Amino acid sequence: MIALGCDHGGFLLKQEIKAYLEEQGIPYLDFGTDSCDSCDYPDFAKAACAAVLDGSCEKALLFCGTGVGISMAANKIKGIRAACCSDYFSAKYTRLHNNANVLCLGGRVVGPGLARELVDVFLHTAYEGGERHERRLKKIEALENENK
Repeated sequence: MIALGCDHGGFLLKQEIKAYLEEQGIPYLDFGTDSCDSCDYPDFAKAACAAVLDGSCEKALLFCGTGVGISMAANKIKGIRAACCSDYFSAKYTRLHNNANVLCLGGRVVGPGLARELVDVFLHTAYEGGERHERRLKKIEALENENK
């Protein structure tokens, strides 16, 4: 199960990705928004990321105009490792090396074709693990705990 969330700037791209997930038979939960009416991306990042943290969803896909704002909001949530990507290599390696659990895309930056490729590689790339990656993830977790 994949959690989806967006603001008005990411709504149309989220709709494209919903269609793609349906084509691929990948189940999802949509945490909104449901239109292009102006709204605040932190609200939707929080809802979708909560589903990842409580285990009801494996990963989340978040969308705003640039992907940056919603990724900043998501990364404020303890336990979330969100990456804003607009290229294939980054989307692949954020899973492979960083074990990211949230992919953020910009509806005004990434077109639907590229977005499908980025979502596909993000959802189908496994974390490779290993001592060096685990060490780095533990340091990220320590940073979260320092800044309470």
